[in-house]
Amino acid sequence: MNENIKTEKPENTDTAEELIIGKEEIAKAAEILSQYKSAKARLEARITDNERWFRMRHWEQLREKDSQNIKPTAWLFNSILNKHADFMDSIPGCTVLPREKSDTASAEQLTSILPVIFDRCSWESVYSDAAFYKLKTGTAVYSVLWNPEASGGIGDIDIKQIDLLNLFWEPGVRDIQKSRNLFHMELVDNDILLDTYPFLEGKLSAPSQDVSLYSYDSSVDTSDKSSVVDWYYKKNVNGKTLLHYCKFVNDCVLYASENDEELRDTGWYDHGLYPFVFDPLFKEEGTPIGFGFIDVMKPAQEEIDILNTQILKNARMASKRRYFTRTDGAVNEKEFADFDKDFVHVSGSSLGEDSLREISVNPLSSIYVTILNNKINELKETSANRDFSQGSTSGGVTSGAAISLLQESGNKISRDMINATYRAFSQVCTLCIELIRQFYSIPRSMRILGDNGEWTFCDYDNSAIRPVSLGTQFGIELGERLPAFDVVIKAHKQNEYSRAAQNNDALNFYSMGFFNPEKSIESLACLQLIDIENKEKLMHIIEENGKRYNPALSQPVSESSFVNPTSEEALRLKIEAAKRSGI
Repeated sequence: MNENIKTEKPENTDTAEELIIGKEEIAKAAEILSQYKSAKARLEARITDNERWFRMRHWEQLREKDSQNIKPTAWLFNSILNKHADFMDSIPGCTVLPREKSDTASAEQLTSILPVIFDRCSWESVYSDAAFYKLKTGTAVYSVLWNPEASGGIGDIDIKQIDLLNLFWEPGVRDIQKSRNLFHMELVDNDILLDTYPFLEGKLSAPSQDVSLYSYDSSVDTSDKSSVVDWYYKKNVNGKTLLHYCKFVNDCVLYASENDEELRDTGWYDHGLYPFVFDPLFKEEGTPIGFGFIDVMKPAQEEIDILNTQILKNARMASKRRYFTRTDGAVNEKEFADFDKDFVHVSGSSLGEDSLREISVNPLSSIYVTILNNKINELKETSANRDFSQGSTSGGVTSGAAISLLQESGNKISRDMINATYRAFSQVCTLCIELIRQFYSIPRSMRILGDNGEWTFCDYDNSAIRPVSLGTQFGIELGERLPAFDVVIKAHKQNEYSRAAQNNDALNFYSMGFFNPEKSIESLACLQLIDIENKEKLMHIIEENGKRYNPALSQPVSESSFVNPTSEEALRLKIEAAKRSGI
């Protein structure tokens, strides 16, 4: 995740007078980082524990301490998979809207360009990983950075999902932008660091910070790695908040924006925001993070595992016949245990009744199976993972429409989670627009999907969204206007049920004559009162059809004619259109 920076001029070659960020400042930053890390210890323990529960390894530690062998079940895992499928059915897409009429063309260009940027960043994969992470830990984090080495060296936006174990912020802040400092740590091989920063030779032997690790199946050797820290911090200069950035390892500065004369007065990014977006699931007060479904499902899953193991153990014991045998008994035990032997030899003259005695195992009462099923239902209810959400039916419901309605009703929690992710995605889009505004100074070719499904190519730069001078008046500079935009989020990819419903709506509109040019006014009036997908596009098609049929309809029409198609205004328009057409 570390920011890519130019390394032709290592920071340690500057004179001490020119360095604003030196060893003393790095030592203070490392102390702050240590405080942030200590305050985050419980969160890191919860994250690593939740990962064990997701991988169904939560009983391994108990097995080391206790002889009982608990067999985990996958009810929790199945619930997480079902929620993740809901996320993937509604991958977000964005539409950029202008705040001023003069920026309409720029907003349309950004609407076409942002999907190209997301595709280059493998957004679907990033979104999938973040959805899993959000469900497991309770918070997904996206980074929106500028990578100067991308796109053949001209640079491009880089969007990634961030592990919370590597991110550190000020304790007690609810908004991550309010944190005084923000740190990101990453383990990097020492040989890679030495190739990039030769002056680190002999300075990587004793790392000052460490990163928490998950419990892996294979051993992970970190002895030849060092913790590289990306330090973001804000400073107020002349009433403006500047974001600065520093990269360091141990006590060595690798780069600092305040040591760069070009960025000292402008900051690392012009937008002045931390390039991280937090997307919590169940929000906790006093912190930018939340807790996830695993935290909610742990108690029920634990009881399910214990009950299931005991019931299976009783069933196995009752299904296998075992016997007591006297040490001086007359029965040949080896032959008795071999069911292929037709004859079992007995020593002595008689076979005593007490030579062998079957061990009787009392089966558990059915009440325990009922309790187990109740716990399973509890887990389903607390995780909103009911049978209908997975396509199963119960209670005699067989109608496809009824099942679809029950699924939509049962998915309201999933829709709420997805809407929260859409709000975070809106922030990601906003950061992307700001990076485009700052760095897209060189025209670059973009492949854009047109309205008719055809690919077109265009060259794009940031000239249209850069600050615009307002000129002078009475010899006074009026300053600059910064084109501003709003981002509207909607599902970019939808499930089969939603797609089928949209197709059915289109067929219904066709059968009801909405595309009949003679009924364009009535059709537009009806569409004004309903809420459907692609409503604007549908109204545009109907309006164009009406104009081709009757050019008089291209004249402006008052809103009253749409409200009541049988009004005198609508009749007058029809009469005038007929006269002009010679009918």
